[in-house]
Amino acid sequence: MEALINYILQFGDLNKQQIDFLLSKVQILEFKKDDYLSEAGKVPRYVAFVLEGVFRFCYYNNKGEEVTNYFVDEHNFVVDNEKFESQIAAAEYVQAVTDCKVLAFTKKDWDELSGTIVGWEMMKANMIKKCLTLAMERRSPLVSEDATTRYLSFIEGFPNLINRIPLSYVASYLGITQQSLSRIRRNIR
Repeated sequence: MEALINYILQFGDLNKQQIDFLLSKVQILEFKKDDYLSEAGKVPRYVAFVLEGVFRFCYYNNKGEEVTNYFVDEHNFVVDNEKFESQIAAAEYVQAVTDCKVLAFTKKDWDELSGTIVGWEMMKANMIKKCLTLAMERRSPLVSEDATTRYLSFIEGFPNLINRIPLSYVASYLGITQQSLSRIRRNIR
């Protein structure tokens, strides 16, 4: 719970009553590896703060190939925010890559925070902005760099993930085959 509060306090101030109210709205959920926090075709049920583990955003392209779009690890929020806020069906999956433990808010409870805590909307907007900025910083180099540089950028952007997630997900995220990734890793050593 402390990690969640410390994260949120980067974006504004909360008094003890507000913190207690926020914590009264959260529930601890656990996901086994390969479980879904959110599924394509379904309305996302939670916004979650990751205490332990790694999630990935993924979808299937028009060839039926699985594409990993993004990773979220500890001490970050994980949610398909646009679909969660609008309460419309998601277009991609949010899947546990490892066993995960999260602090989750339902839509009702998340909205109650906005209606009760003065300044919560601004704090929430700043949290979303930070998440989007981080995602863009991590994704944008993937467009213009060669595969080796993309891999090195991945290691720099996600330093704690490379030994925790399947290489097939890393390859998918980088837009290369697993064989190419193996060759790149061999050449770097």
